[in-house]
Amino acid sequence: MKRALASFTTLVLVFPATALASTVEGGEEEEKFDPSHEWLLHDWIPIHLGPINLSITKAVAYLILASLLTMLIGWFLMRWKLGTDPDNRQTAGEWIYEIAQTQVAEQGLPSKAIARWFPYVASLLIFVFVVNMIGFIPLPLSDEKFTIGGVELPTLGIYAATSTLSVTLTLALLTFVFTHVEGIRNNGVRGYFKSWIPEVPKAMYPLIVPLEILGQFMRLISLSVRLYANMLAGHMLILTFIGLIFVLENVFLAAVAIPFAWAFYLFEVLIVVGIQAYIFAALTAIYIGSAIEPEH
Repeated sequence: MKRALASFTTLVLVFPATALASTVEGGEEEEKFDPSHEWLLHDWIPIHLGPINLSITKAVAYLILASLLTMLIGWFLMRWKLGTDPDNRQTAGEWIYEIAQTQVAEQGLPSKAIARWFPYVASLLIFVFVVNMIGFIPLPLSDEKFTIGGVELPTLGIYAATSTLSVTLTLALLTFVFTHVEGIRNNGVRGYFKSWIPEVPKAMYPLIVPLEILGQFMRLISLSVRLYANMLAGHMLILTFIGLIFVLENVFLAAVAIPFAWAFYLFEVLIVVGIQAYIFAALTAIYIGSAIEPEH
């Protein structure tokens, strides 16, 4: 019954129930559902350099795929056979460029820094969007396997690399480093760090200075956790609603669980995916811009 229900859910939701883990107990195969298993990252290709783990995991595979797709989108929409009479492909490219230029770069960066930092914030916008989006497309990048005709194949599954904190923290660290490098490059070491301190009596410096330093690191935390938490919550809600069918072992729950799962799925795909990519890129532009011109 569970396998039949899983197949039905796959057809309705357009992705399989990938979190079914098979265990052997008493010689019989028993299926258990645990949505947290989706975030267990096993080494596919172990690469260990001393204490540093550079192994290829599911998250790395999604990041590599997203990187390739991001480059392909840039080439296909914005560099391939552009003409004075734009077709739908060129129109889409110009629409993306317009958002990155006017809604992200120009809103956060000073005019003198747009040429230098527009490529970064635009690439970040497209890359985060692509990573988020492919996280809702069923792909054969899963730790689970199934057998057809004696051939073992990977199970289709949904997984967002940005629902892993290490991924979003790495992206945020890039912005964090670039922000302070640009601040020092444009204002000097003394001028940049002095700009952190508001005009207050010197007696308040022992209180204000630690708070300002903490505030800089809070940017790093908020930038990474915001994207991570939103993507994690969306996937967990979808998997949890599907999981209720298996946990309670009641096929009739599908009439309730599947519509709710569909609703969250569409909400994530149509709204959250794009908004989170935009917020991440826009905040990056604002942080870099405020470091270049602290007085603003």
